[in-house]
Amino acid sequence: MKEIQAVKNPLIKDLRKLHKKKYRDEQGRYLLEGFHLVEEAAANGAEINAVLVNQRGLQEWREWLQENQQKEQYLVSDEVMEGLSDLPAPQGIVAVVVKKNQEPKISGGRWLLLDRVQDPGNVGTMVRTADAAGFAGVILGKGCADPYSTKVLRSMQGSNFHLPILNRDLELLIPELKAAGLPVYGTELNEEARAFQTVTDQADVALVMGNEGQGVAEDLLKMTDLNLYIPIYGKAESLNVGVAAGILMYHFSGSF
Repeated sequence: MKEIQAVKNPLIKDLRKLHKKKYRDEQGRYLLEGFHLVEEAAANGAEINAVLVNQRGLQEWREWLQENQQKEQYLVSDEVMEGLSDLPAPQGIVAVVVKKNQEPKISGGRWLLLDRVQDPGNVGTMVRTADAAGFAGVILGKGCADPYSTKVLRSMQGSNFHLPILNRDLELLIPELKAAGLPVYGTELNEEARAFQTVTDQADVALVMGNEGQGVAEDLLKMTDLNLYIPIYGKAESLNVGVAAGILMYHFSGSF
């Protein structure tokens, strides 16, 4: 195991750039922090360039590190680990993971489409819920939070290794889905929309969730087969988009 003590080490300086989307896109890789996520990545065949641990990480996960010696490993100082982490208290292990090119043909199944969902926690929560609800995948439209940001990765809790997450232009994608026979349902708070309970669960469906403040864009709502709403029985103006997505995804999975 190689050792790196200096924060100005060229490799560390290069890796710290991965906190910015621009460099993640340029390098085609990203940082993954925390043992659970690193273990999940390895277990699901993700391409891991390197694993970096400090003394704490070395002590806690020595057995796993020994079992994965084929991956390049570095023992780094606490100062270096703090520079790689964006957490107040680093967990002691960071992996450098190569982005996976995913372009599966969407010919059926249940798909979640996100329109301009900007909050990393919301994006990650919906991916995780889509995984739990048995959805085929998640498609991120323009303006969504980057799925490779550390905040989204933490919120997904490894679900990104279980189902495809694609970036597509929803204006171009929705007609393709409809042509493939998938009904496309938008979501909106509108009296002209239909209560979700009146629509039966379906094996093939595309569900569109929108921006936290503005909802699904008007031009996309005009392209859908039907727009749904979730009745509100109390005094709240609306539901958090992640909560609303969870209700609808489990409805269409036939869970309730």
